Amino acid sequence: MQGSLEAISKELSDVQERREKLIKGTRDIVMLCSRSIVSLHHGQIEDAKNKMGEAKTMLVEFRQYAKEDLYRYISVAEQELVEAYALRAVMENAFIPSMQDLDITGPSYLTGLLDCVGEIKRLVYDRMRSGNEKDAEKLFVTMEEIYNAIYPFAVYDNIVPGLRKKLDVARMLIEDIRAVVTEESRRKAFMTAIDSLEKKRG
Repeated sequence: MQGSLEAISKELSDVQERREKLIKGTRDIVMLCSRSIVSLHHGQIEDAKNKMGEAKTMLVEFRQYAKEDLYRYISVAEQELVEAYALRAVMENAFIPSMQDLDITGPSYLTGLLDCVGEIKRLVYDRMRSGNEKDAEKLFVTMEEIYNAIYPFAVYDNIVPGLRKKLDVARMLIEDIRAVVTEESRRKAFMTAIDSLEKKRG
């Protein structure tokens, strides 16, 4: 019995040590990804790339501590990394990296892409405020494409924690933007009609 208890103690001590490293390390990764997203929104692309690269390198390092028993502790960090890289790709009009490119698990890839929908919404508002309606509409289409591509995976909600909730949030964001884009389109059509009428009278 004593031998078994000593083995258990050693095993649990190892798990506890790895868990503590993961908690701190993934917190730093999430922070780097969050800051990279802020940099992207401010047009500081190089700074964002550097932070994303650093976060990706750190994730590789801490994945060895996670193994299979503690992998849940790095899932949030993986999601944040996917969100950052996907946003950058959308802003650069490039292909969104695959989960193999990012070395990310499938569930984290799905949820990270859905989180990116919210960041794209911010881009849509920014483009509309600057009068760039065409870019805003393209970004809106991208939001829809991401959502529609992932929606079929809703059946795996019992396997991918939070997937259904993130899908619901993404759908609400898309409907919000749809209403704004539609209203803006109607406003422009109305203003065009008024201008045309004034020219005819003039």
